[in-house]
Amino acid sequence: MGFMARLARGDRSHIDGAARVWAQATAFRDGDPDVAPLEDSRPIIAGVAGRPRSVLVVALDNEDQVIAFAVAAPALTGTDDLAGTAEVEYVGVRPGGWGAGLARGVLELLCAELAADGFTRAQLLVYVSNRRAVSLYERLGWQAEGRPQPHRRTGKPEQRYRRILGG
Repeated sequence: MGFMARLARGDRSHIDGAARVWAQATAFRDGDPDVAPLEDSRPIIAGVAGRPRSVLVVALDNEDQVIAFAVAAPALTGTDDLAGTAEVEYVGVRPGGWGAGLARGVLELLCAELAADGFTRAQLLVYVSNRRAVSLYERLGWQAEGRPQPHRRTGKPEQRYRRILGG
C-alpha cells in the first residue's frame, strides 16, 4: 500500500503536529542538528492559529499525523491596505522527501480557504537565501514586492511576496 497525504483544514488538535513539523523543518533548513522542543515551537504556531480569522491547513499521513502545514491570519503589517489581506506566517514540511509537492498542496489549499473566508490578498516573508521556498512561491504566482529587508532577529534578508486570491 502506497503513501497518501490528505489535505484538510486544520483545527486546534493539529497545533502540536504543526509545531513539531515547524521545528523539524527550520532545523533542517538552517542545518541545525538540534530540533526545538515542542514547548518552544508550540507557542509560535498556537499564537497565529489562535488569532481571530486565522486559517490552518494540514497535510496528514496515513496515521493522521501532520506532515506539512501552512497557517495565516489577518495581516497586521506590511501593507497600506490591511483590510482583506492575510499574512501567511508559517509554512512547513517534515523533512524526508515530500517537500515541494506537500508545500504546494498546503499553500494552494490555504489560499483557497483564505479566499472562501473573504480575504482578497495574501502576503508572506521569506528568507532570500531559502531558494527552494522562493522558487516555489514564484511558481505558484506570488509576486515579490519591494526590496529585501533584514529580519528583525536574525538580520538575514527577507523578501515580501504578495498574491491575489480567488478568480
